[in-house]
Formats: sequence, C-alpha cells, structure tokens
Amino acid sequence: MSSKAIYEAAGKDLINRHIAPGTALVPCRYAVFEQGTIWEDELGKNPWLTKEQLVVKPDQLIKRRGKLGLVGVNKNAAEVRKWIGEHSGREQRVGAAAGKLRRFVVEPFVKHEPSEEMYLCIQSGRRSDTIMFHHQGGVDVGDVDALAVRLDVPVDTFPTGEEIDRVLLKNIKSATIKRILTTFILSLYRVFVDLYFTYMEINPIVITGERLYLLDLAAKLDQTADFICAKNWGEIVFPPPFGRDAYPEEAHIADLDAKSGASLKLTVLNKSGRIWTMVAGGGASVVYTDTVCALGGAGELANYGEYSGAPTESQTADYAKTIFSLMCRDRHPNGKMVKHNKYNASIGRQMREVGHRLRIPMYVFGPEANMTAIVGLALGHAPIPPDHQLDYAPKQLPKPEKSPAPQVELPELTNQLLDLVCSQAPTRMDLGQQTSTSRPLFSDRTKAIVWGMQNRAIQGMLDFDYICRRAEPSVVAIVYPFTADHKQKYYFGNKEVFIPVFCDMDVAMRKHQEATVLVNFASLRSAYDSTIQAMQHPQINTVVIIAEGIPENMTRKIIKLADARGVNIIGPATVGGIKPGCFKIGNTAGMIDNIIDSKLYRPGSVAYVSRSGGMSNELNNILSKNADGVCEGVAIGGDRYPGTTFIDHLLRFEADPNVKMLVLLGEVGGVEEYHVCRAIRDGLITKPMVAWCIGTCSDMFTSEVQFGHAGSLAGSALEKAAAKNASLKQYGVTVPASFDTLGDAVRQVYEKLVKEGKIIVKEEVEPPKVPMDYDWARKLGLIRKPAAFISTICDERGQELSYCGVPISQVLERQLGVGGTISLLWFQRELPEWACKFFELVLIVTADHGPAVSGAHNTMVTARAGKDLISSVVSGLLTIGDRFGGALDRAALDFCAAYDKGQHPQEFVNEKRAKGELIMGIGHRVKSINNPDSRVRELKAYVTARWPAWPVTRYALDVEAITTRKKPNLILNVDGIVAAAMVDLFRHCQLFAQEEGNNYIQMGSINALFVLGRTIGLIGHYLDQKRMKQPLYRHPWDDITYMSPLN
Repeated sequence: MSSKAIYEAAGKDLINRHIAPGTALVPCRYAVFEQGTIWEDELGKNPWLTKEQLVVKPDQLIKRRGKLGLVGVNKNAAEVRKWIGEHSGREQRVGAAAGKLRRFVVEPFVKHEPSEEMYLCIQSGRRSDTIMFHHQGGVDVGDVDALAVRLDVPVDTFPTGEEIDRVLLKNIKSATIKRILTTFILSLYRVFVDLYFTYMEINPIVITGERLYLLDLAAKLDQTADFICAKNWGEIVFPPPFGRDAYPEEAHIADLDAKSGASLKLTVLNKSGRIWTMVAGGGASVVYTDTVCALGGAGELANYGEYSGAPTESQTADYAKTIFSLMCRDRHPNGKMVKHNKYNASIGRQMREVGHRLRIPMYVFGPEANMTAIVGLALGHAPIPPDHQLDYAPKQLPKPEKSPAPQVELPELTNQLLDLVCSQAPTRMDLGQQTSTSRPLFSDRTKAIVWGMQNRAIQGMLDFDYICRRAEPSVVAIVYPFTADHKQKYYFGNKEVFIPVFCDMDVAMRKHQEATVLVNFASLRSAYDSTIQAMQHPQINTVVIIAEGIPENMTRKIIKLADARGVNIIGPATVGGIKPGCFKIGNTAGMIDNIIDSKLYRPGSVAYVSRSGGMSNELNNILSKNADGVCEGVAIGGDRYPGTTFIDHLLRFEADPNVKMLVLLGEVGGVEEYHVCRAIRDGLITKPMVAWCIGTCSDMFTSEVQFGHAGSLAGSALEKAAAKNASLKQYGVTVPASFDTLGDAVRQVYEKLVKEGKIIVKEEVEPPKVPMDYDWARKLGLIRKPAAFISTICDERGQELSYCGVPISQVLERQLGVGGTISLLWFQRELPEWACKFFELVLIVTADHGPAVSGAHNTMVTARAGKDLISSVVSGLLTIGDRFGGALDRAALDFCAAYDKGQHPQEFVNEKRAKGELIMGIGHRVKSINNPDSRVRELKAYVTARWPAWPVTRYALDVEAITTRKKPNLILNVDGIVAAAMVDLFRHCQLFAQEEGNNYIQMGSINALFVLGRTIGLIGHYLDQKRMKQPLYRHPWDDITYMSPLN
C-alpha cells in the first residue's frame, strides 16, 4: 500500500519540524498517553500540562471524534487524568467498527470564537494536488466537498501567493488574516510535497490574536517514499485502522515487504477464523476474498493477504510459515482450511504427495478448474469431485455459518453526477492532450529494449516470438548499468542468438533506433530516473514499468511528461500486456505451456484491460475457453495512478477493427470505470462489453482493509465495487452476478456475435514447438542426468544455509564454534564438545611459529613483492610438507601401524634407524626434554584428561622416552602429539568405525588442522609487512656462497 494514515501527533510533529520559519503558526505542543504511560513522567517532560487548560482526545485514526463525544475540552490536568482513566480500555463503536481506546493525545486548550475556525485540506490527485479551503470550520462544517473553495496545483508546480489570495481566500474579508493564511498555506504545501504527504486535513485551523493554531489534524503519507524520506520522517508508525489490532506477524510481513522488491501483504481479520488464504497476486487475492464472502464465509475469514512480484523462495517460505503459525495457534471444532492459488504441475504433484504422507486433507486442482471453483468446494457448497476424494477425509466439507449480507446503499448515478465525477479526474482527452487511438501499440514488428538483466523474462519473450512465427526476436538490446558492454546468449527456437547489453541507455537507443518500446525492470528506486531518461528519446512510444512501490509523486511526474510527449505508460506495478501473434511484455501470461493452453500464439477477437497482472492470466484462460481468445490484453497496474487508464486502452480497442468485443476487469477504489460509462453514453464506445469490478467484499469488513493494490481502497460510496458494477450495468454493459460467472457472460456475448456474423470462427493452427529448457524439464521430472558434483556437507538451497543438515541459525544459537563447524564440514557429524575444543586448541598452537620458518618467510617475501593477500598466503602454504608442518598424517600412519602390529616402541625405533628413516612427529630444533615445548605440554595434558582412551598417544610417548635417551631434543613435537591424539579420537569417540577413521587419516584430514591453523599466522605476516610498507626483498650477497661448476 502507498497512502497510509499516521497518528495525529506524528503529523503535527512533522509540521513542527519541517515548516519554514516566518509563518504565524504556533508550534503544536502535545503529550501522548498510552496504556503503560506513567502520568508523572509525562508531567516532568511537559510542565505545561499542569499550568494550562487542556484538550484530550483519542489518537487512533477515529473520524468525527467531536460528534462521538470523544473530545474533552477546557480541562485541567487532574480532569484530563480522570477522563483518560474513564476512557482507556473502553470498548468504542465507530460506525461498523468496534475497538478499544488505548492511545490519547493531550494538547493545550486554545480559547477562541467559533467564527475564528476555518477548514483546510490538501490531497493529491493524478495530475494535480487540490487545496480546499472553507472560511468556516469545526465539528459542524457540513459537506465540505460542496462548500469548500478549490485550487488545483498541477504536478511539479507550486502555487503563488496571488493565486491563493485570489482563489482560495476570496471569502476572507480581513487583509491581515489573508496575509497570515497565504504565508502559512504556501509553507504547508511545501511540507506536503517535500515529505510525500498524500492527504492532510486540518479542521479546524484557528487564527486568533494574529497567531495560527492547528487544532485537529488527519494525515496520510506515501509509505513507499520511505527510502527518500526516512531521515526527515524519523520513526514513523503506520497504525492499523480503528477496530483492528496490530499483530506482530503483520509487522514481520511488512518488514519483509519493505526489504523486498516483491509485494508481501498480510492483514489479520479474525485470528479465530476457520478460513485462511495464501494467494499469489494482488487482484487474485481480492477475487478469492470476494468469493469467500459471497458464499457466506465473511464471518469466518481469518486474514487477507497476497504475495506477488516474484518473491524469492525463502521469502515465500517465510510468508507461508507465518500464515501457518497463525492458523495452527488455536483449535476450531470444525477444523481450519487454507486456500493457496499458485500452481504448476510439479508443485501440484509434490503438494499431493506431502498431503498423503502426512495424512493432511489436501485437495490440489490445476488449470482444469475455474479459479474460484475451489472456494465453493472448500466451503461445503459442493462435494469434492470423485477423482480428488481422499480415503482419510470427508467427501464434503462443512459449511461455514453464513454471515448476514450488509445493507449497501448505492448512490443513483445521474448524468449530472457522472459528469461531475469524471470532471474531478480528467482524462487526456478532457485536457485536450494528444491521443492516438488509430496507431496500435504493438505489432508483429515491434522491437523492444529491456532495462535490467531479466534473463527469464527475456527468454520468455523470445519463446513467444518464436511460437508466433515472428521472423526475428522482439528484444533488440538490454540496458544494464552494472556491467560493461557485452553480448548475452539466448535461444530463438533451436537457434542461439546474441543480444547486446549496454551499460548506457542513450547508447542503446542510438544504436537501435528501431526500438519503440522500453520494458523497464528497474527497481522502485531507479525506475523513475530510467523512465524519464527513456522518454527523452522520440523513438520510444511505450514504456512499461514493472516495479511496484514507486512513490506516487514520482509516478505523477512520469505521467505528466508522458502526456506532454505522447508516450504510453503501462504500469507501474504491472506484469505488462500481450498482443497474441505479435508481442509479449516480460513475464506476461506465464510460461509457454500456459500461453499455448490459452491460445495466445494467434489473435482472437476479444480485447481486455485489467488492473491486475495476475488476473490477466485468468482472463487469458477464460477468453480462450469461452470465446476465440485474446486480441490484445493490458494490465495497467495496481497503483493509485497507473500511467494509462482503462479508458485509454478501451478507446484504442474501439478503434481496432480486429477487436469485436471488450472485457473490463475493474476494482474497488478510484473512479476510472465511470469514464467508461461516460464514453458509452457519449457513443465513443459502441462495441459490446463484459465487465466486472472486484472488491465487492469490502462492505463485509467492519474495519478498513487495504487490498493488494495500492489503488484498491474505496474512499467514497461511488468507489465501491458494487456501485461500479451497478453503474456499468446501467449503461448497457453485460455485468455477471459474480466473478464466478464472468466466463458465462463472455460466452453469451461471444456466441451472439458469432450468430450475427460479426465474428468468423477460424480454424485452429498448431503453433511451432518450443524446446523445453533443461532446468524446467528436470523440475517436471521429464529427464534425468547424473550430477557433475555431489556435496554431502553443505546445502545453501532453501530458506537458510545448513552445515551437514544443521541450519546455520542452530550452529550459532548452540554456540558450536569453530570446532563444531569443523566437525560438521570435515567429519559430517557433531563430535563431542571435548573433541571440538581440541580442534580449537590445535588451531591456536599451530597458528604461527615465527617469521623464520619457510611458510612465513615465503609469505613475507611475496607480500613485499607487491602481491595480493591470496597470492602471498598460497606461496607460504605451498611449502607445507613432510619437512615443514606436513608431518601429521605421516606421524599418525606410522604410530598407528606400529601400534596395530603390536610392535614394541624400541622395535619401532630400531626399524626406523635400520631403514635410515626419520620418525615423523619426533624431534625439535630448539626444544628438548630439559626445555619442553609448552604447546605439547598443554595438548598432552588436555588429551590425557579428556580422552576416553588414548593408547596410540601413550605409544607415542613411549617412543619419545626411547628417542630422548639418545638425544634430548628428539621429543614428541606438536605434529606428533596432534597426530597420535587424532588417531585416538577417531578410534575411541564411538562415532567412527576403525576403517572410516583410517580413511580420514589417509585423506589428509589431520594435516588439514595444521594448514587451517597456520593460515591464520600467514595472513598475520602478510598484514604485518603491508602495514609497515616494507620494500621489495632482495637477499644479501654475503649470505650466498657463489661457486663455479669448474671449481
């Protein structure tokens, strides 16, 4: 959602902080009291509370508080405290909504006369902001829409003081008050624009003693502008509407939504309800909710929500977990149900298998079923079809207790009212701007440039081109600023083709003058700049903006420039559109099998326009089954201000001789459908039309619900879906009884046109076969091939990384540490705590042994030669072997082989001496029996104290006792103690078979501990040399003996 209400106190704080100096405004003072607020603390922060008369009222988005008796006026501090005590926690009914009063704002009482009260409101519109002013204000102001004076301020402009004085303040007699108001309104409008307000109402505004006071304020901000305004807004809270509690799960999904380019929405309506929905698509979510309510399930509907815009697998999993955690929290005697609408064959098969395995009644339907038919089955209005029945579940599910239908009063739409509604949201034609209905947006020769490296979408466009038998691909170039110019490979049928990628859009446009369409996949943060840049090129006549969540001020500036340049904007927040046989935008219509099922490879006779991209897929399906298919379809996008409107496209369809009938899928919110009514009345649209406006469920909810699209929220009776459906029907449009019967209505009109000879049914032609992508074929289980690699230790797929099956979050929560991580990734199991601690001790004692050893020396020389970290460390690691640090594995093999043969330590020493071999793990250059190595001492103490058994270590110590009798420095060194201890660990921790332990020794796993530990030291030496900026090393001559081979 974009336009969201804020607390009154928050709105006044924003005005206090950001209004320019020089106005007569008295800064708003207020104190907020919530449940848990300590009265004395607030008195300490706000001493004025005890010194002035006060006003107290709830601050919970409640309208008409004065008329509801929810304002305490002219009270002292004690009276205010008593008033809050009486009202806090009290159940309050506001219209159909009921909720508890929990938050109050207290302000100084401003003594004034009723004649000093005035009304001021600023609200944003598609092409202008409207400033409304009435010289009388207060509780009894009456019908402000009819009484107030209006000043429309075109987008991206500012009013002058003369305009405000002449237009808005014409009923103000006092020159002083005019001056005060003019200065204030100019400054306030600047705040409105700069802070991305969408609505601000002050009633009353009071001027007394040449000082201006804001008494009551209602305001909304464009939530999507957070990335622009976060610093200026500060900590802004967007509270739920009165009568609906905020849930932490809602906040979690809102946070997920804010961090994603996708759309993720959740509203908990009734936490005890039986019916839960998890729907992909903003429009589809409204249709499902409509159907649930129409079938009597409104009282048991637990939530409204949707996910769309291609969220990642982990985001979708998080969303699903949140829904299921809420649903499973409480039991219901009749059980609970969740409806999920996203389907493909592979997922459907897996869902059925999971249901059978867990014995969960899970009914899975595909495109063979009407989109909303499953709702009737779920609510017990029809038995489960025989081929979907389960032996562990009933054949017919229980019906919900039917909720009473609300009494909806629909306004009578007279011609005068129709003209008035349309005048407040003028079209391009109304404004006298250029509109071309004769030129089609797309043809089979349309060429597009795509902004963004969207490989899947681009390949989908090329596959569509191929099955439409286009001579060449529709995508001629890609713009991607984050890489150098290059060529990207795609498939056109069986043939590989290269599409150039440019980092500069201007270069792409200059080199591809044939491109007339930009498909813009830029993120919400960069979509504005890239769209504005594209419209500087005259060749571009259509820009499609995919991103959702673009701030409305930016969208309105795009619309203004597009109107001036005659460019068609589709979006924002859209999947795009399709012209069968000609051109497809991005991911429109889904995958190739869906495109073929819906017969989109060739043109039909029906053109449609919809807000919802997801619902356009359902319309494609409906029109292919109930008519001869789609001639053209456009999803204009779900934002409040789409770049083009229903009427823009319907007038194009009217002028297209290939289009024989029209379909409109409207929505609750806005008045765009009334322009269609007017066009029919005025004879601008004559072709038969079928229409349905979704969102009829909005009257069933007691509190305000923002549906999936930013524009789908009724602000007046005329914006309700029921009112729009009635009005369209009044002007001759075929309107079905519900979305469920939309297909029947289409078939009825289509068959009539066929009977009248206006549509000639053509013979079907088989489209060319598109080779299936390998990845998709594998997901469907159609092919198999051996994997190039097998990994058993780590899996980064799914919601989170796991080490040998242990999620990374558990590794951290259980503090497994570096040793535990080694045990999982090296040995595929969780070893005991004493073993993991030993690994960490080994890393500590082997981390470094001074700069003189060969590994450190090599690293330092390489670092001083100017090489990078990796090169320097690798040069040191490459010296590790039997002579330096690599004796652990050899020592382990020698000790355990001798021990396993039952060879006496003296015999082992004698054998090595006879063969002239060194005993690996024995001997030290400096340390001796009289000057022991403290590292070995500590490791030996740890092993002998903690190991369940350590026979090989005892054997190694017996060897040491023999060798040190010959020479005191032939001690068991670090390599030897670690090697022997690791053999005992493998053999006696009871987690390895002896053969498995021997294999780990053979593989070099013990030596790996030295490599890992010494890497720490080598990095230290590299950083040390770089930190001291040491020059290139050259070995001194006097340390080299030069000899001639002739000597």
